[in-house]
Amino acid sequence: MLRPNIVRQLTRIGFLNTINKQMICGSKRLYQDNHQQTYDESEFSHKNDDDNIEQLPMYDGHILLSPIQRTLLSVGSALAALNDPYRDDAVATFGETTGHYALRQMYTEMLKHPEGQRIIRDQPRIHSTTIDLEALGQLPPNTFGYNYYDFLRINKITPDSRKQVRFVDDPELAYVCQRYREVHDLVHCILSMPTNMLGEVLVKWVEAIQTGLPLCWFGGLFGAVKLNAKARQVYLNQGLPWALQCGHQAKKFMCIYYEERFEQDFEDLRKELNIPKPPKIGKIRSHV
Repeated sequence: MLRPNIVRQLTRIGFLNTINKQMICGSKRLYQDNHQQTYDESEFSHKNDDDNIEQLPMYDGHILLSPIQRTLLSVGSALAALNDPYRDDAVATFGETTGHYALRQMYTEMLKHPEGQRIIRDQPRIHSTTIDLEALGQLPPNTFGYNYYDFLRINKITPDSRKQVRFVDDPELAYVCQRYREVHDLVHCILSMPTNMLGEVLVKWVEAIQTGLPLCWFGGLFGAVKLNAKARQVYLNQGLPWALQCGHQAKKFMCIYYEERFEQDFEDLRKELNIPKPPKIGKIRSHV
């Protein structure tokens, strides 16, 4: 059974109150609300329901959850993400606690693809310590690598900001989840989608069709609620039809060894991946 203090903490979170609280804010905290109240993540980690048996982590940073704990984290993180779609901690937690079957399918598909198979074998990471971003900035402007560098610069983002996977109970699937997370900005770049709310929602639709991850379906379906009237019109008339077409006809983005494609011509790569011409939405203020 869950400890009484855990029950009290989860009761305080509640379905309605969760919307206004922060969830999972550090490796030793579960979530922190607006009054700086903390929830100890150790209450959830490495314990089974009878609270007696210690479980060993399957990989560095892994936290084992019981079915009840996983359900509670899934619901709490979903509500937190609904309230603030830019809460990367809540989004990451929801993706990890709900994605097992989709990750298994993604893993199987990658093993059947030549590039995907090598990705699984090599397990490359996308980080400033593994990719020389400044060198990408010195490539010709028509290359994929330069366009990725420029995308990061314009949007003031870094590949180092991606959360480490913790709640996936399989080392191979944990890597697939990490890879999905780390190529997200590369997918944004190759789809020519900005990082505003409209761009994020459209990328989520493409990813949902290609990966089947509940996180992506969730983001595509509910993210549009956060769009303002003008952005919603563009979304319905141009963006969504394009995203659905792209998701179905483009080659699987998880099976692309992006690190080997940086010197490739950007437009040639887009043609190879069968990506339809995207709508121009970069300057649209899309958030409500």
